[in-house]
Amino acid sequence: MGEGKKEKVTREFSSGGVVYRKKGKRIFWLVRKTAASKLFPRQYWMLPKGRIDDTGHDTPGPMASGRIKADEESLQKAAVKEVAEEGGITAKVIKKMETIKYSFTHPRQGKVLKFVTFYLMIWKKDLPEGFDKETAEIAWLSYEEAYKKLSFWQERDVIKKAKELL
Repeated sequence: MGEGKKEKVTREFSSGGVVYRKKGKRIFWLVRKTAASKLFPRQYWMLPKGRIDDTGHDTPGPMASGRIKADEESLQKAAVKEVAEEGGITAKVIKKMETIKYSFTHPRQGKVLKFVTFYLMIWKKDLPEGFDKETAEIAWLSYEEAYKKLSFWQERDVIKKAKELL
């Protein structure tokens, strides 16, 4: 038997936010539904997150690709930026939570091992321009609703830990 060809795995580094908002005594959590595209036709409910830096041509920059180690400031700036773009809001970082990792197959890049550093964040205000084209819909939900709505178990774990921090 011949040896199988080892598949190339691309590492990618991202940052994101677990954003909460208080209304009276109640707390609501921000979740987003991804917009369907040719490249990614399926839609998922997720927390806002994205690459630490991009080249502008939908390819990872030096920090997102791991060529340069990201510092804490870059990770936080990316989380705030992604929450603004994908959630249509401004939020303030409260606390660094954790870095999760998972893998998926990208239609162009092949196998990707993704590392996402999440921050607990508090909502400051809605942006007049709203969210970007990567998001189809956002929702502010109770913890129970948000937990059930999220498509991936790793993000459900992250929101559970965020709730425990409050």
